[in-house]
Amino acid sequence: MIPLDDTALRALLIAVVVLPLLGALAALLPAPPGLRGRGPDQAVLRHGVTVTGAVLVLTVLLAVGFDHDRPGTMQAESDVSWIPALGVRLHLGTDGVSLPLLVLTALLTFLCALYSYAKMPQGPSPKAFVALLLLLECGTLATFAVLDLMLFFLAFETVLVPMYFLIARWGGEGRGPAAWKFVLYTLLGSVVMLLGLLVLGLNAGTFDMVRLAEAHGSGLGHTTQVIAALAIGLGLAVKAPMWPLHSWLPDAHTAAPTVGSVLLAGVLLKMGTYGFVRIVLPGVPDGAHTFAPYLAAFAVAGIIYGSLACLALAKMGAKGDLKRLIAYSSVGHMGFVLLGIATLTHTGVNGALYANLAHGLVTGLLFFLVGALKDRTGTSDLDTLAGTTGGALYGRAPRLGGLLAFGAVASLGLPGLAGFWGELLALLGAYHPAAGLSRPAFLVFLALGALGTLLTAAYLLLVVRRVCMGDPAEARTEGLATVPDVRGYEYAAWTPLVVLTVVAGLWPGALLGLMDPAVQSLLPGVTR
Repeated sequence: MIPLDDTALRALLIAVVVLPLLGALAALLPAPPGLRGRGPDQAVLRHGVTVTGAVLVLTVLLAVGFDHDRPGTMQAESDVSWIPALGVRLHLGTDGVSLPLLVLTALLTFLCALYSYAKMPQGPSPKAFVALLLLLECGTLATFAVLDLMLFFLAFETVLVPMYFLIARWGGEGRGPAAWKFVLYTLLGSVVMLLGLLVLGLNAGTFDMVRLAEAHGSGLGHTTQVIAALAIGLGLAVKAPMWPLHSWLPDAHTAAPTVGSVLLAGVLLKMGTYGFVRIVLPGVPDGAHTFAPYLAAFAVAGIIYGSLACLALAKMGAKGDLKRLIAYSSVGHMGFVLLGIATLTHTGVNGALYANLAHGLVTGLLFFLVGALKDRTGTSDLDTLAGTTGGALYGRAPRLGGLLAFGAVASLGLPGLAGFWGELLALLGAYHPAAGLSRPAFLVFLALGALGTLLTAAYLLLVVRRVCMGDPAEARTEGLATVPDVRGYEYAAWTPLVVLTVVAGLWPGALLGLMDPAVQSLLPGVTR
């Protein structure tokens, strides 16, 4: 594999960030007569598939041309002055931490556009839907590519508008309050985060994230670092989502259309945890060290809380919603990510980044599957889907049932699948936390996290037993709806996620070899 020169990489990264924005603007224009196909609605949906597909191709080319011998070095950098009076620059670049997230974002957005082309969610004009989807992709990709604190904040906030409208206009029951709750929580968190970013940038004399990481807190007083870490961390924790700032998430997922849930879980939650690794840990290390035990405590509280909430929803008679259950499972899974970050070790942070990617693949697949099940049956209520003796999905739709079981065992961290490695490394990081952190406290966090893995297995296997197992004849007797098996467009949208979940589980060294040098450069002086 021969790396591209930096000029070509720079052009690719700029195109990856800008193309979705141009595509969003083009989606609002009338389709040329020769490209309308069966009508303007089909034309704009095809436009969405084309643009997101082109972005995915460019992102893959960026990943292939990336110099894998230097993943800890920032590559594809472009740095142009934007607001000289404030020292704000249009600074883009990527390394082993952000590159996998760029590819994940491009892949999931393309699969959502492809799925929507065949199964457009009910709501207003497809033209607005496609434009919002592309704007969401632009904001997310920019969040992972920019290297200026103010640009990071702007990109971080850009995703709020399209996600709000995707939930409010194309969502299901309760979409209005859920969308408002999502916006209010994230906006309040963002206001606090902006104050922290300003404290950090103004006191350090630069908003450049590369220079801040290289300085590693030198020139910043302990109090300044603590204030900046607290303010930035609170804003990021809302998006992560960290318990107890998570309460917007279940409502948003339950009301969102299928593709909205996939993108919310698959990429938007990663923006918060990415900010911890990119900004807080290297930029204000003393502040991060001060709050690390508290972050770990909230992380394991989220692991246990999310698992117990899922168990309560999964039991018979609870009238639990399957989309809501998966949303609560995200609180638990992201708790492992936050625990890995809180260890302040290479092992823990690598585990956090790996768990980030695994969660995007596996939970994205689960939301696709539950959305398809809801489209077929008209409900995601677990009691209705399961009946009293079991939903018998294996017998009624064996491929769909098999995929749901695969997603469940991947989510519970079965060895050999993607979900295993991130959580294992996060727990190993807690076994030997960074110097100066209380090892007895982190051993308690380790034990609670391990308990969370058992609870996760319990509720996911309970869901599989209730929905997938049972007698098809008894299911028909109970009047459970006929369930068509997996369709062609669903194979196209879901197969990449299944394949990557297996590959990431069997070959973790490929990702860890990319991420670990970048993590070492962000956490210098850490021995493990």
